[in-house]
Amino acid sequence: MKRFADLFTLIDQTTRTNPKVDALAAYFRDAPDEDKLWCIAIFTGRRPKRAVTTTRLREWAAERAGIPLWLFEESYPIVGDLAETIALILPPPAQRSDQSLSYWITYLREMAAMPEEGRKAAVLDAWDRLQATERFLFNKLITGGFRIGVSQKLMTRALSRASGREEPELAHRLMGDWSPDTISYHDLVEAEDAAADLSRPYPFYLAYALEQPPKDLGAPADWHAEWKWDGIRGQIVLRGGVHHVWSRGEELMTDRFPEFARLTDFIPDNTVLDGEILAWRDGPMGFNALQKRIGRKTVPAKLLKDAPVLLYAYDLLEWDGKDMRAQPFGDRRRILCDLVTPLSDTAPIRLSPEIPFDTWQTIETARLTAREESAEGVMLKRRDSPYLAGRKKGDWWKWKLDPLTVDAVLIYAQQGHGRRANLFTDFTFAVWKGNDLVPFTKAYSGLTDEEFRKITAWVRKNTLQRFGPVRQVRPEHVFEIAFEGIHESPRHKSGIALRFPRMARWRHDKPLAEANSLDDLHQLLDTYG
Repeated sequence: MKRFADLFTLIDQTTRTNPKVDALAAYFRDAPDEDKLWCIAIFTGRRPKRAVTTTRLREWAAERAGIPLWLFEESYPIVGDLAETIALILPPPAQRSDQSLSYWITYLREMAAMPEEGRKAAVLDAWDRLQATERFLFNKLITGGFRIGVSQKLMTRALSRASGREEPELAHRLMGDWSPDTISYHDLVEAEDAAADLSRPYPFYLAYALEQPPKDLGAPADWHAEWKWDGIRGQIVLRGGVHHVWSRGEELMTDRFPEFARLTDFIPDNTVLDGEILAWRDGPMGFNALQKRIGRKTVPAKLLKDAPVLLYAYDLLEWDGKDMRAQPFGDRRRILCDLVTPLSDTAPIRLSPEIPFDTWQTIETARLTAREESAEGVMLKRRDSPYLAGRKKGDWWKWKLDPLTVDAVLIYAQQGHGRRANLFTDFTFAVWKGNDLVPFTKAYSGLTDEEFRKITAWVRKNTLQRFGPVRQVRPEHVFEIAFEGIHESPRHKSGIALRFPRMARWRHDKPLAEANSLDDLHQLLDTYG
């Protein structure tokens, strides 16, 4: 565990890429294989399940530290992180442990099956054997909330340096439905047949946001344009006579979209498709309909009927068992077109249509009609581009529409976490309904650090009531809220929910009475919902 704690410290103390890669590569060269495997698993989101509730951890930590629980609860929002708060208040350990990372992972997993008194004794014993940073990491693992600034790209670069294997190969190996229970470090990273996993997708190629019109991208004829759909980016893997559905976040979603089982009747085996999963009824139904399936392991018959899905395919990554990613996009697209276009309407797949254009002005005009197509903007892909891994600048661009906006009144505030634990950063906003303010959305991003400091000072002086960590504030300030979409929501008091809301600017120039109304939101809903 000390070796893993030293690695964490090295990574946590720098924002530079090369020192992080150096630290990880050294760890992968020197650590035991079982620890290396768990390190990869932890940094790629494959963490052990939560073994103890945060409520119990708070109580046990306060008890061990000899402080009242209220004092712990007051300290927590100031520190901004539960695991760190516990590590800071505990007395020094009475003994020293040299056990490995994999030992403590096993310890946590065995503890999860114990009765509560056994779990408490195990946690207190661990705290008594671990140093401060090790305790912090143990607390992160026990709550299942371990996050650290290590991207998949950084991970594969370090593994490549340590193992001698190429980064694209390693990126592919780390994809898929594996865990330390189902594979060894050797089989994951070093074995020659590591690609034999029939369900494994390819690393996704991600587009850069285009901030300016594309006139500087060269000749329009070199580019392919299509709509940027508002669905779930996914890969469908057809191998061994079965199908697997993967999200861009490497989540296996096969059971949530049983419609795609029928693809094996239409698409040849040993094919991998990249595209957008859309709720579909004579056209895209919008993300709100699709969102009802997110988080479900099984889908009831009513939802299958109300929100059927299909794949809008826009790339072909594997064909007849051959990796097609190095081929030019134009060639991959032609094969995909020949494959999908002849299929009947009963197949749960369509070809994402190309937007024809011969000048940049033409595509700029087309982009303005994206919402009429139930899209967020347009995608631009260089016709000769390979399918790369991760976000690479130059060949793929997403040119989104400007967001929708409303002016809203700040009515509630809550402190943030981490480096912003001392600032109020999480806000609730309201619009007018007659003479009353009705809350309709929350937002926590979009302001500068200086603006967060100014609003924090104002919140402290203008709090009307406290509800736990939330403060009701005097309605005085108007903010412009930007968002990507709007839809009905019976779960919200306003009856409306926004997609990706954030604070676009602090409207010092706008008086309270000129904030938008709930009627204004309903007009937007009628137009764009």
